[in-house]
Amino acid sequence: MPYLLSEGVRLHYESSGPAHAPWLLLLNSLGTELSLWDAQLPTLERAFRVLRYDARGHGHSQSSSGPRAEYSLEQLGRDALALLDRLEIASAHVCGISLGGLTAQWLAVHAAERVQRLVLSNTAARIGGAERWQERIDSVRTHGLAPLVQPSLERWFTASYRAREQPRVEAFGRRLLATDPVAYAGCCAALRDADLRAELVRIAAETLVISGSDDLATTPQEARALASAIPAAQLLELPAAHLANVEAADAFTTALSDFLR
Repeated sequence: MPYLLSEGVRLHYESSGPAHAPWLLLLNSLGTELSLWDAQLPTLERAFRVLRYDARGHGHSQSSSGPRAEYSLEQLGRDALALLDRLEIASAHVCGISLGGLTAQWLAVHAAERVQRLVLSNTAARIGGAERWQERIDSVRTHGLAPLVQPSLERWFTASYRAREQPRVEAFGRRLLATDPVAYAGCCAALRDADLRAELVRIAAETLVISGSDDLATTPQEARALASAIPAAQLLELPAAHLANVEAADAFTTALSDFLR
């Protein structure tokens, strides 16, 4: 497995696709890892050099030391920049979902020259409230991730999808449970503190905002606000909950491919 060091943290990444194709960086959500994009990979890697990595403490990536580690959105963004630097990628298309979408926004604001086209899925410039995230941090530090598995799956997928695709949904639950609780809480701290609403006007990249019609975590209304605030953005709503790239995989993949081309 290939790894890189970012601020002393070992991050796992994978790349695939034609050697000279345009680069596409994919950023996963809280509690998932790079396999989140498996449904998109066969199509994307035909036209793009696809780069995926596990966020801190997710999948095969390490977390920061210390039982009460807290991350910032800037740290998560600099992890992505460290990967681009390691592979000598001057710029790439960037697609992120949820926390990954917030990280993608940070990149588009603070490292605009590294971002070509931008896709922001099931995300917002400010996700939830600080009190809610602090409550989750305290819960994870006290009880671990097991109590969060079922509520998370209910946010990520609609009831009909959970019934129809039970084995796949259960696999997402197992991956969430395997996440390092320290890193999960650390990422929650980044979500608690991040607010890019005043900076969206600085995003120059052509942008596609994707929302899920049944997403209760980052609602269609929040997606509309995000698209309205970014100067060169368009909006697409798909029939899905929070992980639209999984629940509406075919439509998501087609929209992503068409937009990037």
